[in-house]
Amino acid sequence: MKTVSIIVPCYNEEAVLNLFYTETQKVLDTISGYRFHYIFVDDGSQDKTPLILKKLSNTYAYIDFLSFSRNFGKEAGMYAGLKHADGEYVIIMDADLQHPPALIPIMIKEIEAGYDCCAAMRTSRTGESKIRSAFSRTFYRLSNKLTDVNLVQGAVDYRIMSRQMVNAVLSLSEVQRFSKGIFSWVGFHTKWIPYENVERTIGKTKWSFWGLFKYAIDGITAFSVAPLRMVSAMGFIISIFAFLYIAITLIQTLAFGIVVPGYVTTLCAVLFLGGIIELSIGILGEYIGHIYMEAKDRPIYILKESSLSYTKQNPANLPKEEKKGP
Repeated sequence: MKTVSIIVPCYNEEAVLNLFYTETQKVLDTISGYRFHYIFVDDGSQDKTPLILKKLSNTYAYIDFLSFSRNFGKEAGMYAGLKHADGEYVIIMDADLQHPPALIPIMIKEIEAGYDCCAAMRTSRTGESKIRSAFSRTFYRLSNKLTDVNLVQGAVDYRIMSRQMVNAVLSLSEVQRFSKGIFSWVGFHTKWIPYENVERTIGKTKWSFWGLFKYAIDGITAFSVAPLRMVSAMGFIISIFAFLYIAITLIQTLAFGIVVPGYVTTLCAVLFLGGIIELSIGILGEYIGHIYMEAKDRPIYILKESSLSYTKQNPANLPKEEKKGP
């Protein structure tokens, strides 16, 4: 009987955790021939999330949790879950029920058909603001043009992966992670399942617009040097225009004498070149920042507490409903 590990990153999800478990378990109970093992990853939550996870873990032998010492981000949560998962197949899904549990049987069927990965993609963005939706679509288009990885429009982290693909993802241990790009970069045969976006009915999103913007910048700079090449191209083009302007000015001076220049031309040139220089420094700073963070070789996350330290080696092999402890 194959084991399927289910990784669920959590951050301040006290309002939805019990409902998530109930709804997901309803689906899992209809699937025969597999043992399921939950690994909830508490990303330094400030609410009652850790207490709820402890209660679930103490009640059910097939539920475990990892708790971080502080908030390290969803990327660190997914990496920690993958690192501790030991199932033949591994599922990553969010706790807010925006990733429909009903897709799990379809995903298992597709991966058993020979795919290395089966992932979900949103066909709509119901409930999102128009600005956020437009920004997301723009990011996918830019990323696919500037990077070596192909991101499917609407792709989400919700997916099931084979053990071979999980090991490949874990082999990329950079600190500043962009999992959507990593999933694509490692390759393997992926089946995409379209689904309608599900609005979050309980709790609120933890992603701000600024947070998504920084995440998008990290995604592009993590898999491409195209921005650096664009800066070089801009510098070359500006140099050509500057050379032509100098030549024209010199010819005019020799032919017609010295003409008193206007301050508008000078001001425009200074502001334009100053903006280009600032942009160039900013792009260089992004890449230097990546180098700086990786060179320090800090851990991706720090565990504060884990139920895996006192459960059996493979808790997924224990019967359902079996309680831990006395």
